[in-house]
Amino acid sequence: MAKSSCFCVRIWLNTCRCFVRLCQHLYNFWNVTVKRCFFKKQEEEFSSVESIFHKEKIVVFGQTLRDKSLPLEQRAQAAHKIGLLAFTGGLPASRFATEYMKEVANLLKNEETTPKVKILLIQSIACWCYLNPVSQKKAKHMQLIPILIKFFERRANSTNQREIDENRLVKFWTCYALSAMTCNNLSVVNELREHSALKYHLHELACDVWVGWPENFAEVLYFLIGLHRN
Repeated sequence: MAKSSCFCVRIWLNTCRCFVRLCQHLYNFWNVTVKRCFFKKQEEEFSSVESIFHKEKIVVFGQTLRDKSLPLEQRAQAAHKIGLLAFTGGLPASRFATEYMKEVANLLKNEETTPKVKILLIQSIACWCYLNPVSQKKAKHMQLIPILIKFFERRANSTNQREIDENRLVKFWTCYALSAMTCNNLSVVNELREHSALKYHLHELACDVWVGWPENFAEVLYFLIGLHRN
């Protein structure tokens, strides 16, 4: 009887050990194989959906941007939103946004563009280029650098303080956009260094009061280009 009891206990212990090992194997299989595949697929689907969402929004705003029957400010607001979507959507969204940046460049060349509209367009470029070497390269290819640098050369002919402040704000945002284009991009740095008058424009703007800004971006750009070493 004792032998029979011991035999049953051994069977029970062996069964428990087998069950524990089986549970452990199932747990490992779930974590290593099933769960990883499942969540990877979920992430890919989420990324795909997000890209489609950004593309659809960019296309809608792009239609507004290209509609010449609309006021310039409304078109500039659309460009600004395209820039924000390019910034939040990463590389896929920035590729979709690239299609409309030539339109932004053309609007910036328009002499009738008001300072408010210029700032919206410049902000769009800054968002599109921020920490994005591909967009920075495309912006350079679109000749956006000389377009932006021309804003430094313009002087406010008016004695109206509001117009003077608006003109200065355009230059401040231009410094920011060029800083975004320059960051970690040697080809942009080299092109900016070719503009000999830029050093003096930045030096003048760096001495201005940048109230409400996290940085003095004229000074930031000055150092990014390496003009302090000359």
